Amino acid sequence: MDHAKTTRDMRMVGGHACLDFVNTVDARRDVWGPDLLQTYADLVVWAGRANLVNADEGGELLAQAGARPMLARAALKNAKTLREALYAAFHTEATGGRVPDDALQIVCDAVNQAMPKRSLFQSGDGLAWQWTDKGNLNAIGRRVAFEAAEFMMAKNDRRGVRECIGPNCGWLFIDTSRGGRRRWCSEESCGTHSRVRRFRAKAARDRAPA
Repeated sequence: MDHAKTTRDMRMVGGHACLDFVNTVDARRDVWGPDLLQTYADLVVWAGRANLVNADEGGELLAQAGARPMLARAALKNAKTLREALYAAFHTEATGGRVPDDALQIVCDAVNQAMPKRSLFQSGDGLAWQWTDKGNLNAIGRRVAFEAAEFMMAKNDRRGVRECIGPNCGWLFIDTSRGGRRRWCSEESCGTHSRVRRFRAKAARDRAPA
């Protein structure tokens, strides 16, 4: 568990933006929360750290959110609905099984909204995709959805998604370990906490009277 307080200080250990987005809930195992996406500004901060928006885009989104608070709250709600659908989808990959139909539909709807917001632009001697939704309060959710769809489609060409076994954690991550046996979202957080708990439990057993 990360014990993060905000999207500014949470660990970005998922290995992909869509997994780090799912991990904006600080704990999912045993207990749920706290939710780090409390305000639209929290979403913008996270998106900047995930390289989904640049500084200028982030500033424009914050200005739009300040001018249109009701729309900002609706966009945040939409993003969190997408987040939980993505969690359901990727948790299924981590534990085995089929993606729930309702979760897949939410992701599909978000991807369908994102597709028309991309266009080809000249980039040096070639072409590159760019987003055309700058300033739209739903831009971050759409970009997450698009990244998630590409990640899902590449399942056979990447390492698998795993779920951290740390108590009160449950964060998702790409297992890039050599043996494919990584158990924790981070060695520095859940890995260390688990080893400390085992050490203390062993010490308590050793001190117990026969």
